[in-house]
Amino acid sequence: MSSILAYGLILYCRPGFEKECASETSALTTKAGLPGKVHAEPQSGVIRFVLNEPVDWRAIADAIPFNDWVFARQRVVWVGRVEDLPTRDRVTPIASIVHDVGIHCGRVWMETADTNDAKKVSGMLKRMTPHLEFALGNQNSLKNQDSLATLHLFFEGQDRVDLGLTMLNDASPWPMGIARLRMPRAAPSRSTLKLAEAFQALMTEDERTASLKAGLRAVDLGAAPGGWSLQFAERGLHVSAVDNGNIAPAVMATGMVEHVRADGFTWRPQRKSEWMVCDMVEQPTRIAALVADWIASGRCRRSIFNLKLPMKKRIEELAKCRKLIDQRMRQLPGAYTLRFKHLYHDREEITGYLAK
Repeated sequence: MSSILAYGLILYCRPGFEKECASETSALTTKAGLPGKVHAEPQSGVIRFVLNEPVDWRAIADAIPFNDWVFARQRVVWVGRVEDLPTRDRVTPIASIVHDVGIHCGRVWMETADTNDAKKVSGMLKRMTPHLEFALGNQNSLKNQDSLATLHLFFEGQDRVDLGLTMLNDASPWPMGIARLRMPRAAPSRSTLKLAEAFQALMTEDERTASLKAGLRAVDLGAAPGGWSLQFAERGLHVSAVDNGNIAPAVMATGMVEHVRADGFTWRPQRKSEWMVCDMVEQPTRIAALVADWIASGRCRRSIFNLKLPMKKRIEELAKCRKLIDQRMRQLPGAYTLRFKHLYHDREEITGYLAK
């Protein structure tokens, strides 16, 4: 599929964050030397970048990997559009353009923006999916192979669809970038899903395998009521849950959690841990400094943390936190990893991953 031309990018984001995603897209495409224009509508949940001239789809994907974006849940390379879809048969024109463009894909994801208006077509898409997959399979456009691209069909209403492509190792693992996760039975709050999503969205499979092993140790700063501690406990890690507040009885009942009644900013461990995680409500730069200190001092090897960003200066505040962490880590020998992502289960916060 190297000869398929791309006309730009389609990016999905949380409604209300179009300004940040558009600003980020403009900066990344400019840095990559891709001339074009960014289009964004408030509360739409989608950003479009239209190239001045089409380029090979893999070239634009390789120029800006998905992980370079913070505010985009998913980044799709836009390769085609079908308008005026007939009500009685939407499958045939879609299958036809897939064939004509020369797409060979390993899976098909039917998607919309994450808005109430867009979700009104979700029932139609669910009913249409098996019929489209059958048609694409018959014309050899769809094969069950991980090495092939994912075909994204992005619907805005019932009569227009944009075609996009991603590779599995360069995209969100979930359709629409929306993490569909199981709520643990013992979880005291839905905040537990933030950490579960972060493990999948911010870490590689090798990183998860190495660091989420039974018997390792983790520290959860500002742990109450214990949703983040539970994620480690259910994986067999020993957790020090640091908070003056109470930890839910169901979390303590795992037998893997020690409750330490202390201030998360001043408490220090007696032994090193694999992990320190932090979801405390505090100024973002103060959290960033705390995380950098824990990693730089060797108290832990890696951290996942949330930054509660101010509504009017999200980009600027994130840049301050990134700079603060970078400055501290660059004083140390060796490489480090720093990633940020606005997760589906985040609200006004951004989740970070730092590892030495």
